[in-house]
Amino acid sequence: MKKIQLTEVNVVADAFGIPNTIPVGPLGIIATPGCEELAKKIDNYLTSWREERESEHKETIAFYGYQRETYIVDADFTRFGSGEGKCVLHETVRGYDIFIICDCFNHGLTYNMYGYECHYSPDEHYANLKRAISAVEGKARRINVIMPMLYEGRQHKRSRRESLDCAIALQELCVDMGVENIITFDAHDPRVQNAIPLKGFENVAPTYQMIKALTKNFKDLKIDHDHLMVISPDEGGMSRCIYYSTVLGIDLGMFYKRRDYSVVVNGRNPILAHEFLGDNVEGKDCLIIDDMISSGDSMIEVATKLKELKANRIFVCTSFGLFCNGLQEFDKAYAAGILDGVFTTNLVYRTPELLEKPWYFEVDMSKYCSLIIDTLNHDCSVSSLLNPADKIKARIEKYKEEQKKDELSLFNT
Repeated sequence: MKKIQLTEVNVVADAFGIPNTIPVGPLGIIATPGCEELAKKIDNYLTSWREERESEHKETIAFYGYQRETYIVDADFTRFGSGEGKCVLHETVRGYDIFIICDCFNHGLTYNMYGYECHYSPDEHYANLKRAISAVEGKARRINVIMPMLYEGRQHKRSRRESLDCAIALQELCVDMGVENIITFDAHDPRVQNAIPLKGFENVAPTYQMIKALTKNFKDLKIDHDHLMVISPDEGGMSRCIYYSTVLGIDLGMFYKRRDYSVVVNGRNPILAHEFLGDNVEGKDCLIIDDMISSGDSMIEVATKLKELKANRIFVCTSFGLFCNGLQEFDKAYAAGILDGVFTTNLVYRTPELLEKPWYFEVDMSKYCSLIIDTLNHDCSVSSLLNPADKIKARIEKYKEEQKKDELSLFNT
């Protein structure tokens, strides 16, 4: 992959004082199966930044192993015919600051078990994560886990006699296996971090990257109260949408779900109807904000309701696009003019079919992940990275200025 030149992100990193702080240890990245593409992009940024970065301390012993051709640790995840597996590291990680990247929702990988081809499930990805931690054998100085979509994140609270899988997994990783930091994105319920109160838990929101992708792909958005509105598809996502509406300076609406609590279908109570609460959406573009697309049925129903209320264009912005029931319903919604664009990040697996869809827009998070890793490796605060309000406002101002220039240029011609 081609080297990336020094960018504004590197300038920001230098502004944080990163080059002048001693790293926790030599940086090492372990990519579990399915995360190789994301890990390579992150590694490309890190090698470029550290090669270009000026620091009088880079040659000192405290910065040993600071500048390398790659930070990806050579690791194999072997599967046996019985379905068992193991992780083998082919290089030392003694004293390293290890970051293990694990996408628990990559269903595109398969393995053979007793002659059958089996797809990876979240449980098997989680097992690979534990194998990687076990292979480190306590030799690393610190172990950090980057798990973009939190394992069993939807199984976070108890309403009856049921398991608390997410809390148990966090305790197993941090209490029993020595993980110091969990970095996740847009957790379904960030309060699950209460299971590990003495360990680091960073819940990162991709708000800036989402807005950047939206303004990059659609140049004619009018970001004001009269032309744009943020929509929450349910009451659970209101805090996420409040942040969007606040930094964008636009109105907020919400749907609430009427469910049939007497029936359970596929592990949940079926939705009877979506009811809208909010200002008039007629003639306005709408941003439907949520943490994930699972089947997508709720998202399409919300978009359909908005169209019935005479909304203009509708954009769906979610961190994770799982599309468990396939893409056909989204194709139909796009063809019918119900949806104008779907934005999801590259933090989880995207099928080749999805990447070719005209309604799909990818939000690249590799640069942001690289900056988080670089900052944590230097043991610096990530607070400013987790609150990008100033960057969002600057982006919106620049976007509006570009629109004015385009309008002026069109008028002069």
